[in-house]
Amino acid sequence: MKNTTRDYRHIQFCEGHSKVDIPQLVALFNSAAIWAKNRKIEDLEIAIANSNPVVSVWDHKTMIGFGRATSDCVYRGTIWDIVIHPNYQGGGLGRKLVETILSNPRMCHVERIYLMTTHQQNFYKRIGFEHNQTTTMILHNQPIEGEIELTTRNQPSLLAR
Repeated sequence: MKNTTRDYRHIQFCEGHSKVDIPQLVALFNSAAIWAKNRKIEDLEIAIANSNPVVSVWDHKTMIGFGRATSDCVYRGTIWDIVIHPNYQGGGLGRKLVETILSNPRMCHVERIYLMTTHQQNFYKRIGFEHNQTTTMILHNQPIEGEIELTTRNQPSLLAR
């Protein structure tokens, strides 16, 4: 009988913004995440800079996984962009990636952790996430044209948009 167990002892999970290789992340999204295809490098740099924790998964010099979160460290946290390369799926790396994010000090004591996904819901249920029908509102932000006048106590100001 053939042994189908994978040896992932050499796989590294790295926390931190500086550990992410953005061009490799774009390639990973384009190959493994239909919801994140064609994201721009400049936009990803901003999203990653404003996320904490950020976790990348490496097979030697190749990034094979990624995930990030945002949190107020008390009440709410949100997990974003969980992805594992298709060649590495099914061996527990996705679970370990999510658990690494959840165990981070910015996330581990948060009252509620949200996950926006329409893909792989059964995967997240096995980790402990539950389907939630009560958080259903969304605002699709639109750029504002022109200037907005903001008034503070004694000084009006204009914000250019």
